[in-house]
Amino acid sequence: MNLALESAVKALGTQEALAAALGIRSPSISEWRKRGNVPVERCVAIEQATNGAVTRYELRPDIFGPAPAKEGEAA
Repeated sequence: MNLALESAVKALGTQEALAAALGIRSPSISEWRKRGNVPVERCVAIEQATNGAVTRYELRPDIFGPAPAKEGEAA
């Protein structure tokens, strides 16, 4: 289970709402949930759809690595 994907669904209310925000069909998200990962090409769109509540770094740390330190935070 990808907890970040679950957070994205929760942020938008439903799987259908997330799918609509991404311009895809809901069964695609069902497949991601089964596989446990989000296609790399969808990560930035999810980050934007959730207004940054769920980041590409959370969705695919294997690809994007750790989130960069925010200004004022220790690295």
